[in-house]
Amino acid sequence: MINVGVIGYGYWGPNLVRNFAETDGTRLAAVCDARAERLALVEKRYPGTKTFRSWQEMVQDPSIDLVAVSTPVSTHFDMGMAALRAGKHLLVEKPMAMNVDQCARMVDEAARRNRVLMVDHTFVYTPAVRKMHELVSDGSLGDIYYYDSVRINLGLFQHDVNVIWDLAVHDLAIMDFVMPERPVAVSATGISHVPGGNENIGYLTMFFNSKMIAHVHVNWLAPVKVRSTLLGGSRKMVVYDDLEPSEKIKIYDRGITVNPDTSADKVYKLMVGYRSGDMWAPRLDTAEALGVEIRHLVDCIEHGTRPITGGEAGMEVVRILENGTRSMKEQGQPIELAAAGKVTA
Repeated sequence: MINVGVIGYGYWGPNLVRNFAETDGTRLAAVCDARAERLALVEKRYPGTKTFRSWQEMVQDPSIDLVAVSTPVSTHFDMGMAALRAGKHLLVEKPMAMNVDQCARMVDEAARRNRVLMVDHTFVYTPAVRKMHELVSDGSLGDIYYYDSVRINLGLFQHDVNVIWDLAVHDLAIMDFVMPERPVAVSATGISHVPGGNENIGYLTMFFNSKMIAHVHVNWLAPVKVRSTLLGGSRKMVVYDDLEPSEKIKIYDRGITVNPDTSADKVYKLMVGYRSGDMWAPRLDTAEALGVEIRHLVDCIEHGTRPITGGEAGMEVVRILENGTRSMKEQGQPIELAAAGKVTA
């Protein structure tokens, strides 16, 4: 049985607490929050669970095996490193940390302590994203051409990070899981409409060594909520709508064929043919993504295996966020990304 302590009982913390309380193989041992009223809710809903006002005190509790950090990103490094140094396994909210250097230090510490480090990239464990991963991996879509996503809504404005750190982090985690390559460069633009605030609209473009391209549009200042992704391949194309209640994934047997006309007088002419076949929506399971994720974490701890969304995956996402923010400050100047191969679980 893995005894779990959760730091943070705010927006996402209650979901973590509920799943740890309900998952076989884990026991909700403790919850920490600086606010007494939040801890009162824990004590009412989960009697027998220890509560702490001090996270430093909680991570030193010898009865706790795993610490889950669900707090603002600026706190992740200090809390995560303290937990790892105390010999705990670690689940940390996304983004993993404020920069790549902090991520690398957390990865090294986990390896040195032989502890499991996992980043809570919850979308990776959704049935829809797992289906997209399957379609790419088994070649159903053919050569991947592009990933194109829109993730917009009205609010919630964040004080410590800009909109790409808040919203684009989800698509970057999905891309890292689904796409067959990692990007080699990023260009980003954005703007703030709140005096002294962080950018509330952002556009990221990622470039690859192949002819793939990825684009993510994020916005805190949209009148509607949209969560839509297009994944284009040479054989088939996918539309993923996370707000669709039943048919979140639709697969289209549509595309083009390009045949060059090599005759001497028409050497530059291209003959483009269009293919328009069927559309179908595969049946997806209804398992809660966070539950799937925590069961995977338990399995990794019990068998000493690397999580799908381990520290390396978390660091890759932060690498793009950090350099994307730098590009944004330089009006979209493309920034090369340090070479990093795909890491498989």
